[in-house]
Amino acid sequence: MDKKKLSERDICTKFITPALEKAGWDKQRQLREEVGLTAGRVLVRGNKGVRDRKTVLRADYVLYLKPDLPLAVVEAKDNNHSVRDGIQQALKYAEMLDVPFAFSSNGDGFVFHDKTLADGILEREITLDEFPSPDMLWQRYLAWKGISTEQAPLYAQDYHAGRTARYYQVNAINRTVEAVIKGQKRLLLVMATGTGKTYTAFQIIWRLWKSGTAKRILFLADRNILVDQTMVNDFKPFKGAMAKLSVNQKGVEKVDSAGQVSTEMVELGVNAQTKKVDKSYEIYLSLYQAVTGTEEERNIYKQFRPDFFDLVVIDECHRGSAAEDSAWRNILDYFGSAVHLGLTATPKETAEVSNITYFGEPVYTYSLKQGIEDGFLAPYKVIRVDLDKDLGWRPTTGKVDAKGQIVEDRIYNQKDMNKALVLTQRDEVVAKRITELLHATGRMNKTIVFCEDIDHASRMRQALLNANSDLAAANSKYVVQITGDNAEGKMELDNFIDPKRPYPVIATTSRLMTTGVDAQTCKLVVLDRTINSMTEFKQIIGRGTRINEDYDKLWFTILDFKKATENFADPAFDGEPTVIYEPTGEESITPAEDTDSQPDGEKGTTTDSGDDAGDGGEPNGGKGTGGRIKYVVNDVPVFVVNERVQYMGADGKLITESLKDYTRIQLNKRFASLDDFLQSWSDADKKQAIVDELEAQGVFFDELAKEVGKDLDPFDLICHIVFGQKPLTRRERADNVKKKDYFTRHSGTARKVLEKLLDKYADEGIANIEKVEVLRTPDFALLGSPVELIKSFGGKPQYQNALRNLEQALYQ
Repeated sequence: MDKKKLSERDICTKFITPALEKAGWDKQRQLREEVGLTAGRVLVRGNKGVRDRKTVLRADYVLYLKPDLPLAVVEAKDNNHSVRDGIQQALKYAEMLDVPFAFSSNGDGFVFHDKTLADGILEREITLDEFPSPDMLWQRYLAWKGISTEQAPLYAQDYHAGRTARYYQVNAINRTVEAVIKGQKRLLLVMATGTGKTYTAFQIIWRLWKSGTAKRILFLADRNILVDQTMVNDFKPFKGAMAKLSVNQKGVEKVDSAGQVSTEMVELGVNAQTKKVDKSYEIYLSLYQAVTGTEEERNIYKQFRPDFFDLVVIDECHRGSAAEDSAWRNILDYFGSAVHLGLTATPKETAEVSNITYFGEPVYTYSLKQGIEDGFLAPYKVIRVDLDKDLGWRPTTGKVDAKGQIVEDRIYNQKDMNKALVLTQRDEVVAKRITELLHATGRMNKTIVFCEDIDHASRMRQALLNANSDLAAANSKYVVQITGDNAEGKMELDNFIDPKRPYPVIATTSRLMTTGVDAQTCKLVVLDRTINSMTEFKQIIGRGTRINEDYDKLWFTILDFKKATENFADPAFDGEPTVIYEPTGEESITPAEDTDSQPDGEKGTTTDSGDDAGDGGEPNGGKGTGGRIKYVVNDVPVFVVNERVQYMGADGKLITESLKDYTRIQLNKRFASLDDFLQSWSDADKKQAIVDELEAQGVFFDELAKEVGKDLDPFDLICHIVFGQKPLTRRERADNVKKKDYFTRHSGTARKVLEKLLDKYADEGIANIEKVEVLRTPDFALLGSPVELIKSFGGKPQYQNALRNLEQALYQ
């Protein structure tokens, strides 16, 4: 057998897999091939997003002690490579999987990289027969981790069988379990919004619970919706051993795809009549407020002994639970002997340093930036809009507002809008801009509009209803207000986040939807609120970062009216936007810095229910206004300032350039000159192959054609934009071919086929005429069947040759 003629898969099947099995690896339980690690980063240009397949990472082999407990990576190459050629790739994957062993093989033997240095050698070559056994690698792994023989069974406790965890979730789970069994009492787990913190927490609790390391667990959250969603979704396998600590019985209302409403009752750990806690459960879920609120509520946790719980998990711990002056801290102090695990997406803002101090440095971090790079989180483009009055407005002398009050004579700017001053025409302009964007991208795209307070959210609801009167008249739930004081709106929250429910489409809110809202299909996040907290900014951005490919949700847009997205430039923010549009007019100046220390609702501000934490705001002078009087002015026009564009470069940095500039740079990397491009285009059997290749690199021809404003073929777009050539439309190219003697080469049916192909090109472009399926379309039906049409040329080779000649005539 000549190994040089074997493919990589042949090498795996005939040499590598048999060597692994001979060493004792169970092919069914311990060996997985072609293991997907990343999904592939989403590239966004204009209004289109596609996955960059070059960024999809797959390990040829991952070896496990048992499912979800990886030990080693094996990278395979065909026999035209050396045995060492795959080792650096294997090391990259091993680092991602947090394992110390990496192997490379071409079928002749292995390169073995052993980070444990168990025998003092970091890397060596071994024969196929010398591959180490599972037990050998397991013992070295335990020593490398510092896990004792007694601790090993606890660390190796099985995961709950079900959906496969992603690589970073496995890392987070294993790191946390490792820290607990080693005796660490305060732990912090940092995972970006949308990366599955609750599922990760479930697997951590499951393994610690099943191993007996933690026999009783308390899970704390700050919203009822978070507790209820957790119980009926990720934590459902705990049913029978799990209960909710609440003085009021509550069902979880759910609406299925058929529109049927059902209520699932969650098990309660508190007797509704006696208010006594039922201590027979092992896993309890509770709101912070339920144990720090009224005297009746505070009595709940004091019915437990201080040493009752072995593990307390604090969800969204950035909201102040660990701060020394927080009422929530009482819970942690009371159950101080338990292990405390804090979960957050935003740990390091200066205002929340107390969390780092309390929990310690994170045992594992998976950032927004990494999630976007891996393709598990949606990238975003940002449209920054400056409104002229936000840049500075001074009332005329004696100016009276809608209430008859004389407006104080001073300069009002962005920080005053919807706080000290309401310009009702500003609401209309904001609503109009949101509506224009939805017209361009999809009017049924789920949208969240973040407002200064409840009064602002109510006004924006009305402005958006009027701006979308056609759809709002057809369905009154097209726009809804979802705020803490609005019972009807809060009832629509589940419908808004359910991908199967088309309505509501637009939700106006203040702070109710900043955290804990799993809006998988949200495609537009509108910022019309001053945001001074990086924590809050990250949480709001997280409303759109989830990907749902079934509903074509690969990316989202942030429409910013308050310069909130300047937070992207802060080193504390770790996920760069894909595209930023911002004003360029001379009036575009930076407003004075807002002196408010934090927006209302930060530092653990809560309400009795827990559902509307911090989402305060009475119409005039209440929460959200700092107690300042609002002037309401109806007759002052507001205008939008011009915009410019920034794109993310290959190095992840933002560069200021148009879509055309970006394309020019990318294509100059691919083609050295116009002649180089023309030669490549001419040599390509199918022109669409070049188009597909360039689109995979983020060059989107549909969006370019819109920007250029002409019906141009990709060929002409490249020649015009990159090389400065005068472009021709597809129709002009088709007409030029008709003027030549090209068709005289053929007669009868064949000529008619070519004429129709030429018309098809003029209408639809090159891609469709290169597919033989085009002959099955109605345009060709009257000429004959596809077989008959191809025979009119003398056969398939002759048809393909005629098509190539037609393309040459088109692009001559």
